[in-house]
Amino acid sequence: MFKKLAIVAISLAFAGSAVAQEESDESPIEGKASLGYLSTSGNTDSTNANAAFGLLWKQTLWSHEFGLSAVKADASGITTAEAYFAGYVARRDLSEKSYLFGALEWQSDKFSAYDNQLSETVGYGRHLIDSEKHQLDAEIGFGARQAELRSGASQDDSIGRGALNYVWNISESSEFAQSLVIESGSSNTSTETISELRADIIGNIALVLSYRIRNNSDVPVGLSKTDRFTAISLEYAF
Repeated sequence: MFKKLAIVAISLAFAGSAVAQEESDESPIEGKASLGYLSTSGNTDSTNANAAFGLLWKQTLWSHEFGLSAVKADASGITTAEAYFAGYVARRDLSEKSYLFGALEWQSDKFSAYDNQLSETVGYGRHLIDSEKHQLDAEIGFGARQAELRSGASQDDSIGRGALNYVWNISESSEFAQSLVIESGSSNTSTETISELRADIIGNIALVLSYRIRNNSDVPVGLSKTDRFTAISLEYAF
């Protein structure tokens, strides 16, 4: 039932975006692409690579946000980290302060307890703070999650979802962003936080430092509940 509701909500989002509405002078599409690579040699040879792509399509009442990211690390020829993410969120404004959303997210982490996790959620969001310097959004919803464990077992859960997204515009050329997403079901509660510090270098190019923490409350014996990813990358905004 939850999965069907999520699919219906996302389908309505695409349908709603096709409704003819007045467009502003600004481009309705914003995007960013980032790439980072770090190589060290000596007692231990290691490489760390990360890539990300994001796209935001804004309309009068609707917005559509797409995101992709990948992280891979090697130490002395042995892969030590490999993770991928893909997500889509549709939002429909109800007023200046509130909106409805539908989210579809997929994650794969070859070194966590879960090989794959897919979630579909719908819910309500609110702009708690919306000033020139600070923006804070909160979301709450429900849906379904399907997961495959490294052991070969699978989990299907009904879940509750809560999220916070904060942006601090430090100056005209720098900003700090912090996000928190919690998805809780009977089999597992997953928590993910992402901290990002962005500083413009020249034109549309910026340097981005990010730190991601992902935790699963229920994992097989012998596996860590928490995975951490640190990335330094160059980002191009368009």
